[in-house]
Amino acid sequence: MNDVAASAERRTRADGDRTKRLILDAAVRLATVEGLDGLSIGTLAHATQLSKSGVYAHFDSKAALQLATIDSARALFIDVVVAPVLEFVGLDRLRALCESFLTYVENRTLPGGCFFAAAAAELGGRPGPLRERVAANQKDWVGLLTAAANEAVARNEVRSDTDVATLVFELNALVIAANTAFILHDDPTVLTQARTAIERVIFAATPV
Repeated sequence: MNDVAASAERRTRADGDRTKRLILDAAVRLATVEGLDGLSIGTLAHATQLSKSGVYAHFDSKAALQLATIDSARALFIDVVVAPVLEFVGLDRLRALCESFLTYVENRTLPGGCFFAAAAAELGGRPGPLRERVAANQKDWVGLLTAAANEAVARNEVRSDTDVATLVFELNALVIAANTAFILHDDPTVLTQARTAIERVIFAATPV
């Protein structure tokens, strides 16, 4: 009897985990269009075809839902943008990170483009745990670019006198600008322009 009860409990827990993932997947997508403030039990119930009580059971507050949504978006970003390029090193990784970001946008992984670009625009002037969580993820992304650039310097793939912070700033600015223009104008040529500009910036930092 105890085995039966334990098995039933495991099934219930697994069903609950699947439902929570379904809700958070929908929340990440909606937040890129409606903003984190636009998330509600009602909109998520409609998007997932669950009851409001079914959605509410997984999150005891809107703040908890928003924080969980940010964490889910981070997991997606790592899975889609970061993980596929970890096999590369140095300059190849730096270039691949930029390309992976642009592909993430180009493939319309999320309807409103990069989740964190949208969230940063929404929360930039509003102190609090949501902005802190988004800012931490942005720092992690910049940290990945910086580590790859520093490795490229160490491998003599980038000039030793390169201002790495400025190089990373320029590359990040280009992919964010491409995301914004692509979403705003639905124009794939901006991604081609971004790729050309990225190569120009990288070429300028490489040894002659």
